[in-house]
Amino acid sequence: MNQNNYPTVRELDGVYVRVKRGEKYYNLCFSDLTNNEQQNFLERLNQEGLQRMCKLLAGELRAMGDQFDIVRKHDSEDEDDG
Repeated sequence: MNQNNYPTVRELDGVYVRVKRGEKYYNLCFSDLTNNEQQNFLERLNQEGLQRMCKLLAGELRAMGDQFDIVRKHDSEDEDDG
């Protein structure tokens, strides 16, 4: 596997997908896939599967935000009203 062509494997989301890269198969998190690999996986899911995945990803994102006390700051919050 040529590491320069693939995202860094971080294993953040918990949605594991089996993909073939070269001659080998890998079990990788959805967020560690290339755009094409993500698209191929999403095309195989029905509506219920997509909903479950969205809820799982939202839960994982929420857990990371809670764990590290992350809050998105919007550009409008940088402006000074005075």
